[in-house]
Amino acid sequence: MTLNIAIAEDNYRLARTLIEKLELAENLQVKWHEPNGKALLDHLEEDHNLDVILMDINMPEMDGIQATEIVRKRFPQIKVIMSTVFDEEDYILKAIMAGANGYLLKDERPLKLHLAIEEVMEGGAPMSAAVAHKALRLIRLGADMPEEKVDYNLTKRETEILEHLAAGRNYQEIAENLFISPSTVRKHIENIYQKLQVHNKVEAVQLALRNRLV
Repeated sequence: MTLNIAIAEDNYRLARTLIEKLELAENLQVKWHEPNGKALLDHLEEDHNLDVILMDINMPEMDGIQATEIVRKRFPQIKVIMSTVFDEEDYILKAIMAGANGYLLKDERPLKLHLAIEEVMEGGAPMSAAVAHKALRLIRLGADMPEEKVDYNLTKRETEILEHLAAGRNYQEIAENLFISPSTVRKHIENIYQKLQVHNKVEAVQLALRNRLV
């Protein structure tokens, strides 16, 4: 299945580099590119047949954080992955709060970018390793740790996979580390979400840290 991608990026050279990375994957199609959040939203009113938007943060007229919040409200079926050079905790927190589904740095290799798009379409929350590390720190700082550890009846394997999720690894990386198939990883993660009663990776990791599961 071909996935339709749009890009919001004010730097033409960076946008061109991003498009070239995406064109290396046969199942990814870049439909269009806009230079700022306002232009992106205007284009979406005409054509919102998209699966994923790669969103820059620092853009003129309307930045990516504000645009992400509006996109997620108006077009909740579209996934938004931040694509930026900024890895400061303030930007990460604002992006998550705005509803971003993932957060990647612009220097990621093409394969990492392709896998991140596939992951976000499967309900994951892909992040660059450096971003995941800072996101976890933010969660830890805001976590209200309970006095007693709650038992969610996770198996040893599910706990191992949860630890890998907390480290910012995607399905393929977890599979390679644990010598199991990506489909097995996906099934375990579905069980984890059900046991923890959460809907995505960020919620799962946050709950795991609060309850000292990892």
